[in-house]
Amino acid sequence: MLPMTDQNTSLIPFEKMHGLGNDFVVIDARAQSVSLTARQITRIADRHCGVGFDQLAMISKGSHDAHLTFYNSDGSLSGACGNATRCIARKLLDESGQSNLELTTERGVLLAREAGNGLVSVNMGHPQLAWQDIPLAQDLDTLALPIEGNPTATGMGNPHCTFFVDDVMAVDLAARGAAIENHPMYPERTNVQFAQVIGKNHIRMRVWERGVGVTLASGSSSCATAVAAVRRGLCDRKVQIDLDGGTLWIDWADDGVWMTGTTMHVFSGTFTPEFLGTD
Repeated sequence: MLPMTDQNTSLIPFEKMHGLGNDFVVIDARAQSVSLTARQITRIADRHCGVGFDQLAMISKGSHDAHLTFYNSDGSLSGACGNATRCIARKLLDESGQSNLELTTERGVLLAREAGNGLVSVNMGHPQLAWQDIPLAQDLDTLALPIEGNPTATGMGNPHCTFFVDDVMAVDLAARGAAIENHPMYPERTNVQFAQVIGKNHIRMRVWERGVGVTLASGSSSCATAVAAVRRGLCDRKVQIDLDGGTLWIDWADDGVWMTGTTMHVFSGTFTPEFLGTD
């Protein structure tokens, strides 16, 4: 389906944003209802014939400042996307002149705020640590799963599987990530992280995202990795996480997991009806 307007005359505006190279197409549907099929989403995601993105984010009206819905580049829904949430928070903070926001997602209400020096913080909520909430396929110890490498399972509104390794650059991220994403232990597939602990407040991490593949950064993955490191006694609750695309600062506080980092608005454009087709 196309927007609920004349598909022969309407152009759909969008914005291209990224957080540390984790890139997004953002569509603001607060004023004009927009509905896209999975095929149209994958068409937009094509980095040769479309725009390209790790996730597509849809902004709509909600009971709070705005409601956000996320889609992966394969057209599937993503329950959470931390970096996209920060990018959209930056847009809405600038637009409203506010210093704090309340955004709703599939996870519930997420708080966002100005962090100074161009940084934005988002509270991604409390981590999900019970096997059925992540979810896993069976009752297992989420701290050390019976998979080679004994990874830790964490939910941040989407499932995560974190491996702690001696050298993240020695990991074949594409091969290992693809295999673990589809592990039968994760009925909804999983995001996969390989993390190298540098110190009690410092982690180097690389990411394979569910429904996307290798990404330069991931906000929810960073939150999940910080939580896993704390649970395993490897790090303190405030930690710097260096990803391939840059740095995020994670704070597992009493009110949830706060994530802070930079955002970038790259350009604005419009999709033509010809490009989107009539799927």
